[in-house]
Amino acid sequence: MKKSNIRVATDVGGTFTDLVCFETDAETGKHSVVTAKSDTTPPDFETGVLNVLAKGNVDPSEVSFLAHGTTVIINSITERKGVKVGLITTKGFRDSLEIARGNRPDFFNLHYQKPIPFVPRYLRRELPGRMSYRGKESEPLDMALLPNILSDFKSEGVEAVAICFLHSYANFAHEKTAMSEVQKLWPEVAVVASHQITREWREYERTSTAVLSAYVQPAAEKYLQQLANGLKKKGFKGSPYIMQSNCGVDSLESVSRIPITMVESGPASGFWGAAELGKLINEPNVLALDIGGTTAKCSLIENGQVRIMTNYWIERDGKSAGYPIMVPVVDLVEIGNGGGSIAWVDEYSKLHVGPQSAGAIPGPAAYGKGGSEATTTDANLKLGRINHDYFCGGSIKADMKAANSALNNVGKKLGITSTEAARGIIRIANNNMINALKLVSLNRGFDPRDFVLIAFGGGGGMHAVDLAQELGVKKVVVPAAASVFSAWGMMMSDLRRDYFLTHLADLVDGAASNIEKAFSDVESQAISQFKSEGIEKKNIKFTRYGNFRYKNQEHTTEVKLSDGKVSDEQISLIEDEFHKTYEHEYTYRLDMPVELVGIHVVATTEVGKLTMKEMPNQKTDESEARKGEREVDYALDGIHQATLYDGEKLMPGMKLIGPAIIEDSGATTVIQPGNKVYIDGYTNIHIEI
Repeated sequence: MKKSNIRVATDVGGTFTDLVCFETDAETGKHSVVTAKSDTTPPDFETGVLNVLAKGNVDPSEVSFLAHGTTVIINSITERKGVKVGLITTKGFRDSLEIARGNRPDFFNLHYQKPIPFVPRYLRRELPGRMSYRGKESEPLDMALLPNILSDFKSEGVEAVAICFLHSYANFAHEKTAMSEVQKLWPEVAVVASHQITREWREYERTSTAVLSAYVQPAAEKYLQQLANGLKKKGFKGSPYIMQSNCGVDSLESVSRIPITMVESGPASGFWGAAELGKLINEPNVLALDIGGTTAKCSLIENGQVRIMTNYWIERDGKSAGYPIMVPVVDLVEIGNGGGSIAWVDEYSKLHVGPQSAGAIPGPAAYGKGGSEATTTDANLKLGRINHDYFCGGSIKADMKAANSALNNVGKKLGITSTEAARGIIRIANNNMINALKLVSLNRGFDPRDFVLIAFGGGGGMHAVDLAQELGVKKVVVPAAASVFSAWGMMMSDLRRDYFLTHLADLVDGAASNIEKAFSDVESQAISQFKSEGIEKKNIKFTRYGNFRYKNQEHTTEVKLSDGKVSDEQISLIEDEFHKTYEHEYTYRLDMPVELVGIHVVATTEVGKLTMKEMPNQKTDESEARKGEREVDYALDGIHQATLYDGEKLMPGMKLIGPAIIEDSGATTVIQPGNKVYIDGYTNIHIEI
């Protein structure tokens, strides 16, 4: 009887739900890969997951490992579909959410208004009691008012309670006591305390994080439970792992308690996949670009390391300060620029692309579902960059009449033809994405020419070469199954938990023992958590980071620490590394004392991580994958007769040269005239610029 190991990852996006299934033969070690896409099904997202499993002919009862990423958290927040939240905080700090920060983005706007808090003032209540910033109790917690507060919350229809006390990052005893009492007095309500999520300072950010976590808690818990139940009914015997924003997976039970950690789980898996792919192909320095139907996201990976931060903000732009979420999130830039981004003309006859999106319904005009506004996808179809006879892998008949009509409407407003309008849309979309890539590279002291561009998502290969040429990048890599690459990234992830703790210490002689104790205490906490879940200490790997700054500065720079205990001999080495890192990022260094502000411990353990095997060159000529020719308008590089290739017939060792178009069922890769292309042992497409 044939035995095999089946690993599955599903990724719920704004438009599509993706599937990647790897089946490994237990005897030969050979892989077979199945990919599939189906429509995302809000509000019952778990239905889309079950649908895509069925579409890929995957039997859940035979699956040994399943990872899942979702947009349900970020969607609940941005669409304001969470629950009514009540906030309990320290006496005198009721208005922290409204005071927020003074560094508003639209500084010279005299009519500027701060973002509206997720909890109105009448649902923010105070309790006497206080901790100092050193964690010492300066005033005992008085909970005499708590029963009345909860009674008011009940009468107002509150479904979740957030608790955030002053300096609870240093000592969370008061929060823990209040949380226990709320659960005792009101067992039905969801309760979230800030110390469960973060142990870092900054009251406004911690309060906002606790509130937003409570805001999505009931919906997220329900969703994850429905997903688990749906999979169980279909025969899945294990428990799914959930992708988090820190590029690692975690257990469903753990994530259910703190669902806000999933806020950017989809992008995180893609960028982690890019880092792992970079290691496979010996390219540790990567600019990762994910172009989907609604947005484009990018991140920079240096020496194979994805940068994780906790100063993440949602809905932040040039007009709004947004809302902070203090959880570990991959460092990324996201813009409203995808295949479904709408092209529009303002009152000054200026063409724009995005951030508005046609979404999945009605979608681009070419979908034939009633969409009447031109999108990036319609422009690519018009220019022949996408094959209208093989649209969405042939699953949709492209409505070119509707696409041309939409582009004509744009052209009329500008006094140009529909073809010229399509070229303009592509150019503007490209410029938008170039600016995003500059934000994660040039603006942070990195030269794009030192990196390889790995482009994925449904639109990654469509635009990558244009972007690389503009930035001076010498090579583009489009992964195999690029359209579902984020799902593939989940299967390359470890179970990961990030622990952040504010800890103040000057880098002076004798400081080592105090710093080492802080790290050891956090690692002991992690070991205890993992042990309760049946994971032994020997299987846990720790990586240490420190957040440092020059004395009296406001913000910090993170530095990776070497393995082993922090010793007095290491203090000077740590300080030197901080100076180098700081200078690299800001172009200068200061002759000033350095202080540690916080520690960051990453705890990981493997849980079914996929092991890739490279295939040998097939010595097959590229003509085996050739499927014809088509006239393609390259927008900036003129009109050329491009050779068409079937992406699913590309084999390791094949070489070809542009102009060319590579088509598979989920994505199209546009290759410019003169670009040299080769296919590696993992069937990734390497394009030399």
